[in-house]
Amino acid sequence: MSERKRASGSDWAKVDKHVITPEEYEEIPERTDEWFDQADFHIGGKLVRRGRPKSDTVKQQVTLRLDPHVVAALRASGAGWQTRVNDILAREVAKAAKKKPPKANTKRKRSTKPNNRAARGRTAA
Repeated sequence: MSERKRASGSDWAKVDKHVITPEEYEEIPERTDEWFDQADFHIGGKLVRRGRPKSDTVKQQVTLRLDPHVVAALRASGAGWQTRVNDILAREVAKAAKKKPPKANTKRKRSTKPNNRAARGRTAA
């Protein structure tokens, strides 16, 4: 496997022998809070995700075709336009649920009229 390693061009033996002097320590930049804020955080060897926590309500990605003027108007409204689209659709779905028409009655109503067959003199076979 050593044949496949590329030469680094450094004298590592010389680097290993070097002792850092106090003046060299002064050259090392101070680590600021901003630097640590950008560092990766590990617990038990596992990388802890930074940033926005996962939402309890996971969104579903969809492909949707909209009129160009609608998309242009939404994008022109600035950052977060996709969230506004979701809010608009959610509001409309809630409105539609409130205006839900009554269920259609699937049972056939009994007629109070006499049976047409009997009225015509026919009998069921």
